This record gives sequence, structure tokens and C-alpha cells, in this order.
Amino acid sequence: MDNTTSTKTPVHLWVVGILSLAWNAFGGFDYTMTQTNNAAYLAAFTEAQRAWFQGFPAWMVAAWAIGVWGAVAGSILLLLRSRFAVPAFAASLAGLAVSTIWQNFLAEVKASAMSRPADIYINVVIWVAAILLLVYALRMRARGALR
Repeated sequence: MDNTTSTKTPVHLWVVGILSLAWNAFGGFDYTMTQTNNAAYLAAFTEAQRAWFQGFPAWMVAAWAIGVWGAVAGSILLLLRSRFAVPAFAASLAGLAVSTIWQNFLAEVKASAMSRPADIYINVVIWVAAILLLVYALRMRARGALR
């Protein structure tokens, strides 16, 4: 006898999954364009901003990658109703934490090139979105919507 229960997928899971994938895909696009030194993309940045990105140590680039690609994976896994969305979003949050700590406290050259009010607000929005996505995935897993 099968003891598993099937939970109908709530409509909001599809909405959150699609919106989070679109949001996080932009992060993946930004990471890819920055890391491949795409001239057309980087033309929108100041020289100081380009130098800032190019000065990241390898471990910081790795933390950024974990943050970005963990979030993309979490969004895809959420849409697939996989319980592995939770650790993917948790890894993303860990990558974001390491990136934030380095940028604000450990970098030899502080992120003055990236500390305009708009940049600060977008970082707050990124943190809020990452935390909310992890909490959402945890709740969906607890409700049985993720398998």
C-alpha cells in the first residue's frame, strides 16, 4: 500500500516559480555577461564599475556564482515541485551572504563604484527576495507541495 499523499499544486506555486525564475534569470544573465566581459553589456557601466567587477578574487566569483545559479536552480526546482528547491535557495542565500560580506567589509577597495543609492536599494531587494524564496520553498515543502 502506498503511504504517500498527493497534494494538489497550489496556483501560487506556479506564479512564484515563474516570477522567481524570471528574476533570477536576470541575475544569471548579469553574471554571465560580466564574467565573459561582454563589451556591449559592460558599456552601460562606468570604468570604475568595470574595474570593480574585474577585480573580484576567484573565491568571490565562486560565491557570486553559487548565489546566482543556486537561485536559478531553486526556481527551476520549485517549478518541478522538487524538495531540492530548499537547499538550492539556501545555497543561493549563503553565496549572497559571502558576496555581501566581501563587498562591504573585506574588499581592499570598497564598493564605492557600486554604492549609489540605487545600488544599495537593489541589494536590499535581492536580500529580501532571496530570503522570501527560501521561506516560501520551506513552507511549500512542509505543506507537501514539493516532493
